[in-house]
Amino acid sequence: MLLAATCAGASAQTHTADPVPRLDPDDYIFPVQQASRLYSANFGELRPGHFHAGVDIKTDGEEGHPLIAVADGHVSRMVVSAGGYGRALYLTLDNGTTAVYGHLQRFRADLEEHLRKERYARRSNGVDLWFEADRWPVRQGDVIGFSGNSGSSLGPHLHFEIRDTPTQRLHNLVREGGIRPEDNLPPRILRIHYVEVDTLGGVPVRSPAESYAVVRDASGHYRLTRSEPVGVGRRGYFILETSDRRNGVYNTFGVWRVTASCDGQPYFEYRMDGFTHDLSRCCDAVSCYAMKLSSRNEVIRLAQLAGAPDCFYPVMVERGLVRTAAGESHRIRIEVEDDCGNRSSLEFPIVGRREEFRGKPDSSGVAVFPGRNSLIRVGREAEIRIQKKSLYEPLFVHPERIDLPQSPSGLVVLSPAYRFLEATTPLYSPALVTIRTRVPAELRLHTVLAGRGRSGGLYWVGGTYSNGAVTAVTRTTGDLLVVADTLAPSIRPLFTDGARLSDAAELRFRTSDNFSGIASWTLRIDDEWVPCDRFPMKGTLVHRFDRPATRNRHTYELTVRDACGNTARHTGSFIR
Repeated sequence: MLLAATCAGASAQTHTADPVPRLDPDDYIFPVQQASRLYSANFGELRPGHFHAGVDIKTDGEEGHPLIAVADGHVSRMVVSAGGYGRALYLTLDNGTTAVYGHLQRFRADLEEHLRKERYARRSNGVDLWFEADRWPVRQGDVIGFSGNSGSSLGPHLHFEIRDTPTQRLHNLVREGGIRPEDNLPPRILRIHYVEVDTLGGVPVRSPAESYAVVRDASGHYRLTRSEPVGVGRRGYFILETSDRRNGVYNTFGVWRVTASCDGQPYFEYRMDGFTHDLSRCCDAVSCYAMKLSSRNEVIRLAQLAGAPDCFYPVMVERGLVRTAAGESHRIRIEVEDDCGNRSSLEFPIVGRREEFRGKPDSSGVAVFPGRNSLIRVGREAEIRIQKKSLYEPLFVHPERIDLPQSPSGLVVLSPAYRFLEATTPLYSPALVTIRTRVPAELRLHTVLAGRGRSGGLYWVGGTYSNGAVTAVTRTTGDLLVVADTLAPSIRPLFTDGARLSDAAELRFRTSDNFSGIASWTLRIDDEWVPCDRFPMKGTLVHRFDRPATRNRHTYELTVRDACGNTARHTGSFIR
C-alpha cells in the first residue's frame, strides 16, 4: 500500500540498483550500415505489460540494410519465431556484454544455411539455436545479417539491445553513450493529475483523478493553465503525462528520469537505468496502468506502489505521498529529463482543502492482498486463483456475473461473463481462471475462454475444456466467458494456381482467422515438408525458395490451424 509523507522535512530514502559495470562507449560501433541513424523508440519506454527492452533504429522504411557486429565476440544464439523479435541474433561480446538484434529479414549466408538445415532436420518453422564460443566468431564490423520487419514489428527497423552477459541486465545504451542520437529537444509535459488516497482495512481507496492542463511559457518552462493553487486532500499523489521527441522524426519517446520536490525538498525520483527481464512487467506498477491503457504518452505515477521495485526509485520519501493540512500551502516542482540530458520542468502551488476525503470508501467488496494467495469465486461456477505477489497493491474486488453477451458470427457463447477483477487491474503473474458450464460434445475441442473488450467485442484468452469446465492460465482481467469457435482460418495464395514462378524468390499466402489467430502451419511441396515464415502483422505466410528452379510443375499443400483447433487446408500447383 502507499504510505503518507509530510511535504517538507522528511528524509529521503535512497535506493540503488544492482551494481553492473557501465558501458564503455568506445567499445561499440553503430549496428546498422547505410541508414540515416534515426530512431522510433528508446530504452525503457512504458508499455502495457513491459518496459521496452532496447532501442528501435529506423531503416528508412526499407529492409535489407547490412547489420554489423558492434564489437568482437561470437554468435551465441539464433532465433526464428512468428512473434516477438521474429528473426533475432545474439552476439556474446568479449567485453562482457551481449548484443541483441531483432526483427531481421535474414541472417548472413553461412548462418542462413545452418538455419535451413536445422529447420529441415527438425521439421520446425520456429527454432531457438545456441552455439559455443568457437562456432561462429565475429570481429567488430563483420556483417552478421540484414535488417527486416519480422516478428511483432509494425514497420522495417532494427530492435537493438545491450545486456550485461552474466546477469542479462539490460543497459540504457543511449544514456550510457553506446548510441548517441541527435537530440536537443526537451521532453514535453502534457498534463498533471492529482489523486487523493485514504486506507480502509489496509486497502488504499482513491478519489477520482483531477486533471490539470499545462502550457509552456516563452522561457521553456511549463506552468498550469490555471492561476489559482491546486486544491489537495490530506494525503495524495500526482500522476504525470509526458513524452519526448528527437530531432528528425515525428515519433514520441519515453523519458529517462522524473523528479518531484515540495518546497525545495526532493521526495520522489523515477529513473530508467536498466532492468532484468523478470522486472519488465513491473512497468504496470511504475505507470498509472488504468490511464496508460488509453494513452500514447508516458503516464508515470509519482508514488510507489507496494509491488513496484525499489530499484526504479533512487529517491523516495515514504512512497511519494504528499500530506497537506487544511489551508496549508506548498509549492511542487516536477522535472523531466530524457536520456540525452534535455530537461523540462513544471512548478505550481498547492493548498490543503478543508472538505473531507473525496473518495468513496467501500467496504462491501472482498479485500485481496499481494502478500497471500487469493481465491475469488462467483457462485459455484466461476473462480480465479491469484498467486502471492501477483497483485501490485491490496484491492477491494466486487466479483459479479454479467448477462449473457451476444454471440458474434462464428462464435458460440456458452456462459455468462464473469468479472473477478476490473480490466484496469494488472497482474505480475498469471492467474488460474476456471468457469464451469455445459458444453455440447461436438464443441468441446473448440472451447476456450474469451475476454470482452471495452467496445463489447470478444477476444481470445485461451484455455481448455475438461470435466465440465474451461480452465486458463492468464493475466487477462475484466469480463471473462466461455465460447466455442467454429470457423476455420482462411487461406488465399498470392499467386494464381499453376502460375509460372521460375523467377520468383518466394511462395506467399495470405492467412487470417476470425478469433483466436493462427497457432500452427505446415507447408508441403511435392509431399515434402518445407520451412515457412509467418508475418503476423502482415497476415502472410512465406516460403523462401531454397532450391534451384527446374521449370517443372510442383504441387503444394498448406495446412493452417487456429488456437481453437479449427483447421484449413489449401492445395494447388505452380511451375518453377
